Amino acid sequence: MATVDLSSDDFRSTIDDNDIVLVDFWADWCGPCKMFAPIYDEVSRDHEDVVFGKVDTETHQDLAAAFGIRSIPTLMVFRENVMVFNQAGALPKESLVDLIEQVKALDMEDVHRQVAEQEAQAQGSRA
Repeated sequence: MATVDLSSDDFRSTIDDNDIVLVDFWADWCGPCKMFAPIYDEVSRDHEDVVFGKVDTETHQDLAAAFGIRSIPTLMVFRENVMVFNQAGALPKESLVDLIEQVKALDMEDVHRQVAEQEAQAQGSRA
């Protein structure tokens, strides 16, 4: 699958409607972003079951602000609507492939349980 450009209009639905979504926050003026782009595109073609989204932080400053993007490129990975990875910096191809395999191997029942526990603790501390 080729990469897809994401905007404020389709970001949430892309995360909601797909099992695994990688999101590359980038900008045209960013040298490391330009170095990472061909790697990201190449790996996307080997993983048809994963959505590889791209957010241009200059065009979609609202998304960059909503996710607290302070450095680019930043890669986020969502699985079953949960952010399971968030890191600034370009990854080499081998690391990106390894990351995808790790995300696919996650016990999502356990992840959802942990998220629910954290939310319950946060609500308890606000009460």
